[in-house]
Amino acid sequence: MGNGFDISRIEGFDWNKGNIDKNLKKHNVTNEEGEEVFSNNPFVSKDERHSKKEQRFKALGRTNIGRLLFVSFTIRKAAEKLMVRIISCRDMNKKEEVKYEEIQKNT
Repeated sequence: MGNGFDISRIEGFDWNKGNIDKNLKKHNVTNEEGEEVFSNNPFVSKDERHSKKEQRFKALGRTNIGRLLFVSFTIRKAAEKLMVRIISCRDMNKKEEVKYEEIQKNT
């Protein structure tokens, strides 16, 4: 899991109209693919650089068909449930792939 948020506490996803189709248009990643990463043992760490206004996290993980994705997200509380709000979701770059594969070997 890394040094980030405990994803086992997540109870769902929070999509707002501002980001519902953004990742599909910009990175050709569906919302479902972004959500799948959280079910497939991602490596999650805190995103210190982008946590000025709210605490943000980043995840490296796989979709159900093995697509390697980078996901930037925050946690929102809605009706006492912890919900993931995906900010951005895209294919991993080479450096992220190498890091993810190394982490997977060591776990």
